[in-house]
Amino acid sequence: SVHHIMSAPERRLVEAGRVCLINFGPLCGKLCVIVNVVDSKIVLIDGPSTVNGVKRHLFPIKRLSITNIKCDFLPGARLTSVAKAFKAADVAGKWAASSWAKGIARKAAKAGMGDFDRFTMMVARKTRARAVNKAMKSMKKK
Repeated sequence: SVHHIMSAPERRLVEAGRVCLINFGPLCGKLCVIVNVVDSKIVLIDGPSTVNGVKRHLFPIKRLSITNIKCDFLPGARLTSVAKAFKAADVAGKWAASSWAKGIARKAAKAGMGDFDRFTMMVARKTRARAVNKAMKSMKKK
């Protein structure tokens, strides 16, 4: 089998400045930035707290999903420089544009649907399927 070797920008390394998504606990679903790596299992993260309310604290790596977005600052940087780098890297814009964030938003919208919303979605899906099947049938006849 052929092994695909990732180039440096593709690799999601646990490093200072790496943007992560918290995937467990009360902060689940929020973005944070790794400020410093403590050891192989724990990192120091920050929201920055002025942007999204995630305060600076130690956090286990297994509760983070690492993204490919990176901020440019030195390890152990202060809150102001982290916030400045967060804005300069346009993290919120890049995250919102990613298919990962869009999928999460789609799931949240679907979970928040009421009974009538689910019904209208079902009707729309059936209507679309009917139109697609009709078009496919007419293509087969030719």
